[in-house]
Amino acid sequence: MLCGVSAQWKHLSFQLAKTSLMEGSLEIILLIVLTVTAGISAQVVADYLKVPAIVLLLLFGIILGPSGLNLLHPQQLGIGLEVIVALSVALILFEGGLNLELRDLKKVSAGLRNLVTIGALITLIGGGIAAHILSEFPWQIAFLYASLVVVTGPTVISPLLKHVKVQRPVATLLEGEGVLIDPVGAVLAVVVLDIVINEDADPMTVIIGVVLRLVIGIGIGGVGGWLLGLLLKRMHFLSEDLKNLVVLAGLLALFGLAQMILNESGLMATVVLGIVVRASALPEERLLRRFKGQLTILAVSVLFILLAADLSIASIFALGWGSVFTVSILMFVVRPVNILVCTWNSGLNWRQKLFLGWIAPRGIVSASVASLFSILLTQRGISGGDAIKALVFLTIIMTVVCQGLTAGLAARLLQITSTKATGAVIVGIHPLSKLIARLYQDRGESVVLIDTNAEACRQAEEEGLRVYLSSALDTSVLENAGLESMGTFLAMTNNGEVNLVLAQRALEEFDPPRVYAVFPSNPQASAAVGNNKKVTQAFVPELQIKTWNQHLHSGQVKLGATTLNDPGFSFQQAHLQGLVGTGEFLPLLIKRSDRLEVASPSQEWRPGDRIIFILKDPRPQLLKRLSGGIQSTRLSLEKLPEMEEILLPATTEAVVLPSLTAEKEEKEKEEILQPPVSG
Repeated sequence: MLCGVSAQWKHLSFQLAKTSLMEGSLEIILLIVLTVTAGISAQVVADYLKVPAIVLLLLFGIILGPSGLNLLHPQQLGIGLEVIVALSVALILFEGGLNLELRDLKKVSAGLRNLVTIGALITLIGGGIAAHILSEFPWQIAFLYASLVVVTGPTVISPLLKHVKVQRPVATLLEGEGVLIDPVGAVLAVVVLDIVINEDADPMTVIIGVVLRLVIGIGIGGVGGWLLGLLLKRMHFLSEDLKNLVVLAGLLALFGLAQMILNESGLMATVVLGIVVRASALPEERLLRRFKGQLTILAVSVLFILLAADLSIASIFALGWGSVFTVSILMFVVRPVNILVCTWNSGLNWRQKLFLGWIAPRGIVSASVASLFSILLTQRGISGGDAIKALVFLTIIMTVVCQGLTAGLAARLLQITSTKATGAVIVGIHPLSKLIARLYQDRGESVVLIDTNAEACRQAEEEGLRVYLSSALDTSVLENAGLESMGTFLAMTNNGEVNLVLAQRALEEFDPPRVYAVFPSNPQASAAVGNNKKVTQAFVPELQIKTWNQHLHSGQVKLGATTLNDPGFSFQQAHLQGLVGTGEFLPLLIKRSDRLEVASPSQEWRPGDRIIFILKDPRPQLLKRLSGGIQSTRLSLEKLPEMEEILLPATTEAVVLPSLTAEKEEKEKEEILQPPVSG
C-alpha cells in the first residue's frame, strides 16, 4: 500500500512539474509573440508615418513594459536575453558591412578613418567630461558611459538615410561610420569596463587587449569571408535560398569562433566578413542583401522592444536635468567638434559638414551593451550600472527623436538632398533617347545608355555617348552604370510592358530619386503602377516612340524651349497641352530649380518652369529641302541645330532662340508663348 501511495505521489509530482514547465514555456512563447508583433507593428507605423522606426520601437517597448502596461517582462528570458542580444548585434553588423560600397568608401576614406579613430577619442573625452561635471558621475563611470555612446550604428542611420535622401559622400560617411565604429566602440567599452572592475589594470595590457581584439576580428572575418565567397561561387548546385542560409550559418560560426578566442572580437569579425563577402561579387548578391536586410529588421524590432521594455522610466527621471545637459553637450558641442576635426581636409563643403555634425543618433549597440554592463556591474556590487543604462537610453531617445525627426528638414535647408542628384541612366537606344541623353550631356551631367542591340550601341558610342551593351535586367550592369548615384532612371524601349518591369526592378534594387518609364495607359499598366506609385509615366500618356524616331530620322522636328511665366501662365499651359493633344508637340524635359526632370503627364507645371520639347515641323518635306531647311541624308544628333525654336500662337513663324547650352544668354534673349493680341 505504501508503495502505491509513493507511486501516486511521484506521478502527481511529475504532473505538477510538467504543468509548471509548460506554464513557464507558455509565458516565454507569449513573450516572444508579443515582442515580434509589437516590433513589426512599430515598423509598419513608422514606415507609414515616414519617421525613424526606432522612435516607435522605443515607445512601444516602454508602453508594454513594467513602466507601462506591464505586459512584457524580458527578465523571464534570463541569460537567453544576452544570447539574443549578442547574436542579433552580430547579424546587424554583418548586414551593415555587406551594404558598404568599397568604391564609395575610398572616396571618403580619410574622413572615415578619422571618425573611427580620432573621432572616437574626441567623443570619449568630451562625453566623459560632460557626464562627470553635469551628471555628477564618478570619473570611471563617466568614461564608461562615454565609451558606450561613441557608436552611432547602422540600425538607426540606414533607415534614416532611406527616408532622407542626401548626397552620396554624406551618406557614405554616415553609413561607414555607423558600421565601422560599432565594433571599435564595443571593444573600447569592454576595455573601459575592465579598467572599472580592475582598478589596477596595466595601461599596456589595456592597449594590447584593444589591438588583439581588433586584429583577431579582422583576421577571422577576412579569411572566413574569402573562404565563404569562394565556396559559394563553386557550389553551383545550391539554390539561392540555400546559399543565403549557408551565409547565415557561416556568419554565426565565425562570430562564435572569434568570441571563443577572445571576448568581443566577434563584432569586428562580422563587420569584416560582410565587407569581404560584398567584395567577392557573389552571383545574386542583392538577393543575399535583401534576405539579410529582412533578418536585420526583425532583429532590430525584437531587440529594441525587449530592451525598452526592460527600461525603468523612473530611473531616467531620477537622473535630473544634469543628464539632459550632458546629452545636449554631446549633441551640440562634442559632435560638431568631432566632425570639424575629422573632416578638416576632406573636400566636403560647409553644408555637408554641418549636416554631419547634427546627425549622430545612437542605436542598438549602445542600448544592448549598456543593458549587459548594467547587469554585470550590479553582479559585481559596483554602483552606477542602472544610472549608466538610464543615461544611455536617454541619449538614444534624445538623439533619435531630435536628429531623426529633423534630418529631412536639415537636409532640405542645407540643400544636400540627393533629389538634386544629376545624371541619368536611359534604357533603350534610338534617336529620341539619344536626343534626351545629349540634352543631359550638354548640361555637364553624366548619362549612360543601355541596350541589347549591338549596332545601336555602336552608333551611340560613335556619337560620344557612354553605352552598355547588355540587358538592364542585370543589376550588375545598372550598378556599373552608376545608377546608385544617378538622379534619374528612364526606361524607354519600344515595349511598354518591358519598360514597366525595368523601372520597377531599378526602383526595387537601387531606389533612385526619380524613376520614369514609357508605357501605355491601359488598365494592366495602371494597375502595375498603382502597386508602385514611385514609377512615373514619361512624356505623354500615349507616346508613339517609333513615330517620333521616324520624324527625328528624317529631320521633321524642331528642338525648342520656353519658360512659363506668371503673366499668361494659364494660356501658355492650355496652349501647350492642346499641342500635346495634336500629337505634334512632345515635351521632353522640364528645367526646374536648376535641375532637369523628365516631363510627365501627371506632373503639374508651374510658373518658372522651362519646357524643353520637340515639335513636328508642319512644312512639307519638298518645300523644306528646296529652302535648305533639312538635308536629304539621314539626320543625326550632331547635325540637329542646337537652337531653341518655338511657334508663337498668333502666327506660324518660328522664333529662333539661343543654344540650349548658353545658359547665361537664355534669360536675356528667350522668347516665350504669349496670348494672341485681340482686335
